[in-house]
Amino acid sequence: MPELKYQPVIHEHEAFLKRALKRREFKKAYEALDEEYKLIRQMLEARSRSGLTQEAVAELMGTTKSAVSRLESIGKHSPSLTTLKKYAKAVGCSLEIKLIPNSHLVNHSPALAKELHAG
Repeated sequence: MPELKYQPVIHEHEAFLKRALKRREFKKAYEALDEEYKLIRQMLEARSRSGLTQEAVAELMGTTKSAVSRLESIGKHSPSLTTLKKYAKAVGCSLEIKLIPNSHLVNHSPALAKELHAG
């Protein structure tokens, strides 16, 4: 049997991203996922700091490894606050969610605010 020679494919993520972001549609899609990517990076960093595997986190959360894997990936899955709290607790963190005002928004008049609130 001939010996297979493994030749890894080199992928320079930063260079790829720099080129891809020049394409308008890619940039738009990438920026739309910015918050999700930030959350996933924070989750992976927290799990790494805790020294836990996905299996260990799953056990602490009372779920499966595949559920944790889905939670740690970008996709169509939108976890509930309860699930995010369980994950945070399992990796030794607390969950903080903020509403941050956009600087470009102007203050609404009290009448408009009342109208918007009424629906």
